[in-house]
Amino acid sequence: MKYLPLLCALLAGSVTIAAAVLPARPNILIILADDLGYSDLGCYGGEIATPNLDRLAQDGLRFTQFYNTARCWPSRAAVMTGYYAQQVRRDAIAGIASGGRGVRPGWAPLMTEFLRPLGYRNYHSGKWHIDGQPLQNGFDHSFEIGGPGQSNFFKAAGNSEDGEPSVQTAGYYVTTVAAEHAIKCLREHAEKFGDRPFFHYLCFTAPHFPLHAPAADIAKYRDAYQKGWNVIAGERYARMTKLGLVHHALPAMEREVGPPYDFPADVAKLGPNEVNRPLPWSDLTAGQRGFQAAKMAIHAAMVDRMDQEIGSVIAQVRAMGAFDNTLILFASDNGASAEMIVRGDGHDPAAPMGSAATFLCLGPGWSSAANAPFRRHKTWVHEGGIATPLIAHWPAGIKARGELRHNPAHLIDVVPTVLELTGAQKPAAFKGQAIPPAPGRSLVPVFAREGAVAHDYLWWQHDDHRAIRAGDWKLVALAKGGWELYDLARDRGESRNLAAERPEKVRELEGMWTRHAEETRRLALTDPAPAAPAQKKGRRAKQ
Repeated sequence: MKYLPLLCALLAGSVTIAAAVLPARPNILIILADDLGYSDLGCYGGEIATPNLDRLAQDGLRFTQFYNTARCWPSRAAVMTGYYAQQVRRDAIAGIASGGRGVRPGWAPLMTEFLRPLGYRNYHSGKWHIDGQPLQNGFDHSFEIGGPGQSNFFKAAGNSEDGEPSVQTAGYYVTTVAAEHAIKCLREHAEKFGDRPFFHYLCFTAPHFPLHAPAADIAKYRDAYQKGWNVIAGERYARMTKLGLVHHALPAMEREVGPPYDFPADVAKLGPNEVNRPLPWSDLTAGQRGFQAAKMAIHAAMVDRMDQEIGSVIAQVRAMGAFDNTLILFASDNGASAEMIVRGDGHDPAAPMGSAATFLCLGPGWSSAANAPFRRHKTWVHEGGIATPLIAHWPAGIKARGELRHNPAHLIDVVPTVLELTGAQKPAAFKGQAIPPAPGRSLVPVFAREGAVAHDYLWWQHDDHRAIRAGDWKLVALAKGGWELYDLARDRGESRNLAAERPEKVRELEGMWTRHAEETRRLALTDPAPAAPAQKKGRRAKQ
């Protein structure tokens, strides 16, 4: 409650902090990781060195029950529009042109369009994966990692800056390049637009496959994972419980659950030391253990390097005197990935692991450890696929330091949070189309204190997996599978299915899920849905 007078002052005019006059409206820096596991960060129980994010957590807030959509492009639609992705046709709805190639309704602009009238300069650096182009969606500058650029961290091909192709340079590594672009935008902002607030959307592709990292970063972790995924998951779980992040039992790794999509020919290219199931570490051969430990070392190096680059961006924000009045939100677009696939230039088994000539994926063993203490992976809507860290840091507005927030919340809540803090108002219509009510809720109340954001429920559907959470009850089903019911207050690891014991609760939540699905379809059809571009023959794009 202590910060509410300060918030009112921020929205009304200006405020003095540490003898510096800050702008009336906060700057906003949203940072998204790609395929990051819930426990990959040090401040969430991981062993990977993430001192910059840990420091933000120490001086800000960590959310323990924050959610994404289980996949990259739906999550990016949610965080930038404030709607569930299906509502804006950015995840699949049967019979409607939708999904990764879907086009948003005219009434669903990105939040940049609401910030621009207030004088905000808007910048984007990194992965896009939203329909349309950044500069046509309210951004003033953009570095986009696109197409081929998502298949090789060491190559500029496919990436662009303000629509112009990126230039290949010596030592090119896209995580660093994305951060350098962010710093470039912020420097220009300080020089030319210092009297105006900024919104920066910084989207790393780390630690998404392929597992690519600078050799020096990999070397830091070369011997760290010889103990195997079972031990690492257990060690993370012990630290998380000590930190108060979780309170349930650690579920066993699901030995029968492999990659979400079956590409056996690709797995064969990776050689005899690759395994497509989270088998007990002790069951692996010595060669397999060495190969798998090396893969996790690369994943750790990618997270470590991302944290280093975040530190560089934060240093720039400090240098321009904007740190105290910048709200920083950090999250992941989905859980760690069990996918196993070879793309781009292919995989050379003779090349050093993690180099540009290789194409490796984390796989289900290490993904299970990265998502500990939850079940399943990216694309599933069990907790392992949809749980994400959320760090919130804002010295001028969040007076709590190092506290946890256990309130369940979702990426759809980012837009209403930003709108409240900036004083931005949605118009009744956009481009001639009425804007319908959005499901997101502002997180500002829980910035001030532990409490509840008024969600009647949170809803998921992806790849025909489906779920709904109402209070502590969660109903979840695999594609073509029956409903499972869990009491997340006692069993967030989803180990004890209560569906047979509580059929009335299953019926209640199924009715809620179905009603929302019907309303979602109605929203998705409120303007003519353009035909999706023709998809190339062959395998579907899996990002």
